[in-house]
Amino acid sequence: MQFNAETLHYDAQGLIPAIAQEAGTGAVLMLAWMNAEAVARTLAEGRVTYWSRSRQAFWTKGESSGHVQKLVEMRFDCDRDCLLLLVEQTGPACHTNRHACFFTAIRDGAEVEIMAPEV
Repeated sequence: MQFNAETLHYDAQGLIPAIAQEAGTGAVLMLAWMNAEAVARTLAEGRVTYWSRSRQAFWTKGESSGHVQKLVEMRFDCDRDCLLLLVEQTGPACHTNRHACFFTAIRDGAEVEIMAPEV
């Protein structure tokens, strides 16, 4: 069966959450949003393209920073309303220059920074 991005379940704004996970380590890097065209571009080009809700525009990860996400595999969940992107990450995934966006933990009721910015 040929995949069609239109068969995914998008929200009222036409978006679907996309979790980027590092293929080699299993580390969860970030969460962003895609629409059907971003899904199609990512599959066609092999570089991950997201939809920016704030700018209302496409952005291909790494186009300005050089911190590219190369798609290894795209998966969707059982409800077809969330994507898991297995990627090869070059450089930091987070705009704060950290390897992943999930760099703050809650431990014993306190926020703890568990990942420093890359130099």
